[in-house]
Amino acid sequence: MNTILTLTPIFIFLVVLLGVGFFARQKGKDSSGGFSNEYFIGSRSLGGFVFAMTFVATYTSVSSFVGGPGLAWARGFGWVYYATIQVVSVMMVMGVVGKKLAIIGRKIGAVTVIDIIRKRYSSDILANISAVVIVLFFTAMMVAQYTGGANLFAAAANVDYNAGLILFALVVVIYTSVGGFRGVALTDTICAVIMVLCIGVIGFAILNSGGGLAGVMKKINAEPVLLEVQSGGYLSVPFLLSQWLLCGVCTLGLPQSLVRSLSFKDSRALHRAMIYGTVVIGLMMVGMHLLGVLSRGVITEIPAGKTTDAIMPTLIVQTLPSVLAGFAIIGTLAATMSTVSSLLITASSSIIKDLWLRYSSKQASRPNDKQIQRFSILVTLLIGLVSLIIAIKPPSVIVWINLFAFGGLESAFFWTFLLGLFWKRANKTGAILAMIGGVVLYCASMALRLPLGGSHQIVIGIGASFVLFIAGSLLGKPQDEKTLRLFFPEKF
Repeated sequence: MNTILTLTPIFIFLVVLLGVGFFARQKGKDSSGGFSNEYFIGSRSLGGFVFAMTFVATYTSVSSFVGGPGLAWARGFGWVYYATIQVVSVMMVMGVVGKKLAIIGRKIGAVTVIDIIRKRYSSDILANISAVVIVLFFTAMMVAQYTGGANLFAAAANVDYNAGLILFALVVVIYTSVGGFRGVALTDTICAVIMVLCIGVIGFAILNSGGGLAGVMKKINAEPVLLEVQSGGYLSVPFLLSQWLLCGVCTLGLPQSLVRSLSFKDSRALHRAMIYGTVVIGLMMVGMHLLGVLSRGVITEIPAGKTTDAIMPTLIVQTLPSVLAGFAIIGTLAATMSTVSSLLITASSSIIKDLWLRYSSKQASRPNDKQIQRFSILVTLLIGLVSLIIAIKPPSVIVWINLFAFGGLESAFFWTFLLGLFWKRANKTGAILAMIGGVVLYCASMALRLPLGGSHQIVIGIGASFVLFIAGSLLGKPQDEKTLRLFFPEKF
């Protein structure tokens, strides 16, 4: 493989993303909604396609292009069956809570999901806890994305891990810091389109190298366990049900997805996004995991000293010419960078809008738009650089935290949003107990590896959070009528 030919399309891709970030910054200057409104939610101006693509690109991470397909290679078609639940994530978030969040967000001028939480529960304490939870879990998730992307880059392009890490991490930090939410949305759209094209390239490589579909399936059929829905008992019913909870229903509680509901411009854009997003995420989740299984017809064993994460990089290196290999690497880097940029802008907004500006509003001297702009860019840069520094030599605890960060966020926010938006009796006592108790018990059960009959520990997090929320809401003081009229006008 010619390294220069492989790296050329990657460098072009990175330059284009930087250019889009600066373009978004220039376009944002024409916005009349104020800096915070533009920088953190793109002035609520996203059309259906861009709105759908930024949602999909945020949800789709490096694990969707490396870890997941690698496990599908090992477990067979049962893992594809497991992955299908993720197809409903767009419909779940946009269809169940998206429109209501947008309507309330416009009424109160919300820029972040924590603005919604603070207004619904009239609690600065809950809002501050929410901000801390978001920053901590998001930072850990960014470290893992950096690490996974850099390992892939190093393996497939034959470059040093640290060099690859610093290169693409600095690019994503710069375009996110400069372009804000609009820059993230536009680069997410580019990344999503490239990811879909990348699936086609990898599919072509597998069929071309494996002797067509018949040749590939002949090798897979030789191992009947790969054809079983439960992968020889590995995918038990309790495991599948709990994983569908983690990656399906409970995605309603992911702040990085929910905040996008504040950014679309009208109902027409929302309805179109639900269709576009479902089709594209279906291609990505089902398509990439299916290709992971089919790659078994080309890659028959894991490279020495490696894990299943090495399957996709090995496939790319062994089956594609240099330029196409570079393009395939772009697809996986796009999955990494789009997730990092979305986490980064949401974590930054939690510090700037939900902590610093909230505190500053109570002081005699409030910051002006230029000060907010400078501090927002600085904080975004700092969060990204801190994650980058940790990723250079990530401690095992960070990697471990990332494994349950998805579930931790859902344990904290699932019931807070779902019951808060649809149950009048929900109050701050229930929300605080649910958020703290759900996260603590979930993390403890993961740390202790409590045996749950094959179920994932998300069952503990979501279950405990629900019980605590109901108990706290029934025992605590009811929400004031003015707030309830805002969130439930149809009931008055």
